[in-house]
Amino acid sequence: MSDENWVFGYGSLMWRPGFPFAEGVAATLSGRRRAFCIYSVHHRGTPERPGLVLGLAPGGSTRGIAYRIAGGWPEVYAYLLEREQPTETYVEARRFVRLADGRRVEALVFLSDVRHPQWAGDLTADQQAGLIAGASGLSGRNVDYLRDLVAHLRQEGVRDRAMESLLALVEAREAG
Repeated sequence: MSDENWVFGYGSLMWRPGFPFAEGVAATLSGRRRAFCIYSVHHRGTPERPGLVLGLAPGGSTRGIAYRIAGGWPEVYAYLLEREQPTETYVEARRFVRLADGRRVEALVFLSDVRHPQWAGDLTADQQAGLIAGASGLSGRNVDYLRDLVAHLRQEGVRDRAMESLLALVEAREAG
């Protein structure tokens, strides 16, 4: 393993990585899209009342952040496994991402496991809103996760109309 490792974040890792990094750069992963496609029974829901969290579903591309880890990789890697794999809903992989400055680097990514029982697949916006509204888990309310995502994407100059519309649907449901 090299002395330099990269991690690609497309959800909460973008605004709350939770590990030290030497560099954080806007990056794009091709071949996977950001989607609420994983039933959450841990962080944003429970087994009795699942919520939804993001995954990297097949198709499209995703803009996120690539973090360069210059040292302490074993500790960062252990942290990521604990954080991202409590129910093993993702497949750990290495994929090339294009950094905003033009560099192409290989990064650790967690892809959605379409064979896992928590794979929700392609749900309608209404189905997603129904699962997100009112759901809560160890990391807090599911709607807060969606709000954080939309806010962070806006800060990064990314306008994701589908996520913004989903947030409006969830907020309307929660308002009653």
